[in-house]
Amino acid sequence: MEHLHAYWRMEYIETPRLPDGGNIFTELPALGNDAKAHIVHRRRHSYLILNRYPYNAGHLLAVPFRSVTDLGELDAAERADFMDEMIFGQEVLRAALKPDGFNIGFNLGSAAGGSIPHLHAHLVPRWAGDTNFMPVVGQTRVLPLSLDAMYRRLRETSDRLATQG
Repeated sequence: MEHLHAYWRMEYIETPRLPDGGNIFTELPALGNDAKAHIVHRRRHSYLILNRYPYNAGHLLAVPFRSVTDLGELDAAERADFMDEMIFGQEVLRAALKPDGFNIGFNLGSAAGGSIPHLHAHLVPRWAGDTNFMPVVGQTRVLPLSLDAMYRRLRETSDRLATQG
């Protein structure tokens, strides 16, 4: 019998859940250390953060600073800023990782998989042929870079693009 090991999953399984009222999406930006939080870019009303438990290499989350749970709760300025941040996230991923496409989506409500009650968009870079037997048979994803290495690559690209635009 073959064995596949995904040691990083134990960190996710054992991560304590925040007590009621705690929200990782409002707490991470308040740390004052974007590298530790893996925040790639900030705008006035929203930010990009590297997903700590990614579906694919470079998986980013676009998150509004204000704690809301649905798109309709954002005012017009927040919606525009949030959309601009998602578009900027695509630009960063294109420049840094050269994906062939993207999955971009929202999980709105716990029934839809919204495990954290805070609006956020998933930006998942995709490459032709990136779906293989590992997730299907082995229940394991192969990520070619550590989170810290991926953060550095995306942050450097983000900083470069932000100064150009």
